[in-house]
Amino acid sequence: MAEELQNGAAQQAPQVKMNVMTQYIRDMSFENILARKPATGQVQPDVKVQVALDAKKREGDNQFEVMMKLTINSVTKETGDSMFVLELEYVGVFAIEGVPEEQMHPFLLIECPRMLFPFVRRIVSDVTRDGGFPPLNLDTIDFVQLYRAELQRRSAAQAAAPAN
Repeated sequence: MAEELQNGAAQQAPQVKMNVMTQYIRDMSFENILARKPATGQVQPDVKVQVALDAKKREGDNQFEVMMKLTINSVTKETGDSMFVLELEYVGVFAIEGVPEEQMHPFLLIECPRMLFPFVRRIVSDVTRDGGFPPLNLDTIDFVQLYRAELQRRSAAQAAAPAN
């Protein structure tokens, strides 16, 4: 009987299918500020990473575009002088089926960036190394927490906005 219930539940639940159709760098900028005014002695970096996500439906059936934008600033801990700035917009195009409409927004901004992150991490590592610095290996990003923080920010902004 339990097996019949499990089979029935499996048949009712939609099968989620996600395919990465393509991924690419939309825009990238790396500026080695330290090269213009070399630091003397041993420099300890302080790296700040900002992440922004965006998703939109494309014209094709079940196709969505997810963009991850990273802004990475490295400054010296002692003086706060800039060492480098890296800006990266990385896009993935996904074909997604079986996700209920009410769950599509979190799916696009949590699951899709998780698929893109290993590629973004490699690009950041390569660019910082090729730019004359030790390779920067990004810490894992908690996309669930990032999504929740964005929802809270939007709620606070709506509450603070004057009613029309």
